[in-house]
Amino acid sequence: MDEHAVPASAGPNAEQAEYWSGRRGEHWVAHQDRYDAMVAPLSAHLLAGASVGRTDRVLDVGCGCGQTTRAAGRAASAGSALGIDLAAPMVEAARRRAAAESLDNVVFRVGDVQVEPLGSAGFDVAMSRFGVMFFADPVAAFANIAAALVPGGRLCFLCWQAVSRVEWVWAPMSAALAHLPRPHPGPPADGPGPFSLADPDHVVELLGSSGFSDVHIDPVEEQLELGSDVEETADFLLATGMGQTVLGGDDPAAVAAAVSALRDVVEAHSSPRGVHFGSAAWLVTAAR
Repeated sequence: MDEHAVPASAGPNAEQAEYWSGRRGEHWVAHQDRYDAMVAPLSAHLLAGASVGRTDRVLDVGCGCGQTTRAAGRAASAGSALGIDLAAPMVEAARRRAAAESLDNVVFRVGDVQVEPLGSAGFDVAMSRFGVMFFADPVAAFANIAAALVPGGRLCFLCWQAVSRVEWVWAPMSAALAHLPRPHPGPPADGPGPFSLADPDHVVELLGSSGFSDVHIDPVEEQLELGSDVEETADFLLATGMGQTVLGGDDPAAVAAAVSALRDVVEAHSSPRGVHFGSAAWLVTAAR
């Protein structure tokens, strides 16, 4: 398999590819250790659910900077792991980390899973940590993943529950956006986005129409550490895509009030142990 495939920006999910290969992807690369540490309690559920064996061939979808792919590669010591993502900067960072760790059985590729040639029945396990919510055509993407799995092959992924249940997103951002003259309407009910798979009934229907069966969806709730203190945590949140919505307001006074409200919520979640917010995800497993 060619790890240097045609950039995903040329494919049908070009808008997402451009978004994640630009400033947003660069932000994730700069803060990859922080993001990995933040979601580590959730990653543990994913890796347990995927149950990667020593000889397994693993496909990691939306692999980002590759932390879960590398973990899969270590578990599949006599197998292999392929990480694929739309974001070129993140894939390059993933390759650097894998090389530094001498993981010769781990490969990364820039690609759009909706159309990327993945081969037929070449993988035993497909997994994803919050990387499967951004497909313009999720049926095509999951059908492509299913075709790439051996009969009976396993799918395991994490996706966010409804935004109102994901405290680390909802609490600071809703407080901030309430001060803007034109409050942000929130994520779209459909289309690519972090909460596009929040409805479990939709997930069951989607996977069933894409070639999967034996679908199980379990709730996963964990406290996440967003930072060590109020100031650096607030600054981190304001540097995310959601935070840029706050800072992009037209009224300087409203922006200042929004930032102050965000910092107040962060402070309310601060303790000597750091800044912690709740999270709620779905752990989804299925079989081809």
